[in-house]
Amino acid sequence: MTEKREYRDDYPDKTLYIPGPTEVREDVIEAMCEPMFGHRMDRMTDLYTTIVEDTREFLGTDSDVIVLTGSGTEFMESSILNLVDENVLVTTCGSFSERQANVAERLGKTVDTLEYEWGQAVKPEDVREALEESETEYDVVTCVMNESSTGVRNPVEEIGDVVAEYPDTYFVVDAVSSLGGDYVDIDEHGIDVIFTSVQKAFAMPPGLAVCVVSDDAYERELEKESASWYGGFQRTLDYYDRKGQTHSTPAIPVMLAYRKQMKHMLEESHDARDRRHREMAEYTREWAREHFDMFPEEGYESQTVSCIENTQGIDVAETIDAVSEEYDMVFSNGYGSVLGEETFRIGHMGEHDVESIKALTDAIEDVAGL
Repeated sequence: MTEKREYRDDYPDKTLYIPGPTEVREDVIEAMCEPMFGHRMDRMTDLYTTIVEDTREFLGTDSDVIVLTGSGTEFMESSILNLVDENVLVTTCGSFSERQANVAERLGKTVDTLEYEWGQAVKPEDVREALEESETEYDVVTCVMNESSTGVRNPVEEIGDVVAEYPDTYFVVDAVSSLGGDYVDIDEHGIDVIFTSVQKAFAMPPGLAVCVVSDDAYERELEKESASWYGGFQRTLDYYDRKGQTHSTPAIPVMLAYRKQMKHMLEESHDARDRRHREMAEYTREWAREHFDMFPEEGYESQTVSCIENTQGIDVAETIDAVSEEYDMVFSNGYGSVLGEETFRIGHMGEHDVESIKALTDAIEDVAGL
């Protein structure tokens, strides 16, 4: 049985280079400290319509945007409930894509998987072959854009183009660890649903999930006899159209922070934010190949999380602890028991830049004696 561990007031500040949560601007944190107000007041309508429409502008989409209190997992689950009658094709190449398959199975759906070894990327031609040759008519195809367990960036644009050739099949993208730090043209590539969590590349405190929903996906849910109650597309979007608010009480302080951060993101622009993340990723890959190697398949490396193969056999856990103790910086081990000591991960997302990532890699070199 878990014992209580009392939270203290004297923890040292650590700079986060993990796959999320990540660093948050001071003024964004301060924005959460406004006096409380009611979630049915006009002030709430002003706040919620601002963050929804600013998000739509930042992402450059004409589709509907939902911002709900919760993690991205909420939309991983609700997209299956809202769109799948029976059959779903889940592409898997790591822990989080495998989780999507598990979620769909637990919801009672018939799940077929297009499986890849961890470190490999999903290939559009394989998706095409699976759709062409299967006797099953799939309601949905799912893909994780950024598999942060392995550092793989899947080509969701090309996959979306393939799925778009099948008008009765919808394309759902988990972009939890990439949206906001890796540009994707949502409308151009037939992505029906794409969702994220704000504590990753959006550089926000945890607590909100963002989802973009196409008109076709909304209409699809209307045809179904059942759908998610909390994350239902009709329920959330119709309430927004009528009231400009959320149907259930939201985390108002986190939405205040989100308003502040989205203004920063709009000022930087989506293109510039994408470019900054690409520069961080390129630097990290060069450093990794100089001292170790990259774990993902070449050409499919993530723009927000580098998964580095531990070719030198350093003690990953010991190095993480030493860097944390000596430099107050925190990076991540490999994911779970599979990759725990075989790899380590550096999150270069949110408000970081090349100089701040270089500070971490210098610290790793010093501690590991590279």
